[in-house]
Amino acid sequence: GDVSEKHGGGPAVPEKAVRFSFTVMSVTVQAEGEEEAVTIFQEQKPNSELSCRPLCLMFVDESDHEMLTAILGPVVAERRAMKESRLILSIGGLLRSFRFYFRGTGYDEKMVREMEGLEASGSTYVCTLCDSTRAEASQNMVLHSITRSHEENLERYEIWRTNPFSESADELRDRVKGVSAKPFMETQPTLDALHCDIGNATEFYKIFQDEIGEMYLKTNPNREERRRWRSALDKQLRKKMKLKPVMRMNGNYARRLMTREAVEVVCELVPSEERRKALRELMELYLQMKPVWRSTCPAKDCPDQLCRYSFNSQRFAELLSTTFKYRYDGKITNYLHKTLAHVPEIVERDGSIGAWASEGNESGNKLFRRFRKMNARQSKTIELED
Repeated sequence: GDVSEKHGGGPAVPEKAVRFSFTVMSVTVQAEGEEEAVTIFQEQKPNSELSCRPLCLMFVDESDHEMLTAILGPVVAERRAMKESRLILSIGGLLRSFRFYFRGTGYDEKMVREMEGLEASGSTYVCTLCDSTRAEASQNMVLHSITRSHEENLERYEIWRTNPFSESADELRDRVKGVSAKPFMETQPTLDALHCDIGNATEFYKIFQDEIGEMYLKTNPNREERRRWRSALDKQLRKKMKLKPVMRMNGNYARRLMTREAVEVVCELVPSEERRKALRELMELYLQMKPVWRSTCPAKDCPDQLCRYSFNSQRFAELLSTTFKYRYDGKITNYLHKTLAHVPEIVERDGSIGAWASEGNESGNKLFRRFRKMNARQSKTIELED
């Protein structure tokens, strides 16, 4: 996360910190002779900074792979040792045996790709969960299943390294489906709810601009036109929704933008009634789908939306490939693909996506800044920022 402080005048000093945290999500007991394990503890607020305990905090840029792997190497080794062994403790005079299960979650796409040895986000291999290419994902938006795993990535890296069939670079790349570095750390094949929100909001923001400029009628608008559309959108959102333009999409902006209120405000600038109707339907479908990957326990919190998810995602995909074809002909964004194709399977396997989101870790940035400000030796500032 970015932990740079707000200074007085002049440019902000960019400072990056990487925080590696863990949360105890649940504790189960397997009694002797019993088939079923009993859950005796379940974290109720898994996204709170209170349950997200920092294990390692380092001043390092996440893009500096060598530094990152050097620092996290021992953590990974220790985790592997804990996974493969049993801890036996005497509690109340009885010997109890403990096992640990780890899930690497809460990483954004960039970090997952870095940890699992995949090509960067712009790669033609669009997904960290399946082998689909961008073109395939835009043709068939919904029907994909999760196939990638850490073990497979390691095997593919070996093939990439040794090229056992003496293939050309293109053939080899197609064989390993975009694995081109050694996977360093195992991540759970899932998607991060916060970054999913941010990625999709970024895409909707661009769709809004295109619709204001009636992009579906044009072939190749110049940069000046696009700039006009964007400034019209920013102006409207600022005037009607008090939404200030941001340099980079963040969670708060994404939450405000992905609402019925926002789509109504945007529709005021869209000339054609038919297009306004399509935009409203697109947002309505999105808002029906969103609770499924957002909530901590979708089967309990939003069972109806969970049941309708596949139906809604099918209709959403249909809209993209017909009404919004100008934007999704042969291409699709990474997070839209995951949102449409993989959410039901992940929820069925893990029971939730939102419970494993990265907010707990992200909100640690705020605490970090605060401690740093308050506990510096020559600190003059006592006032707290929100």
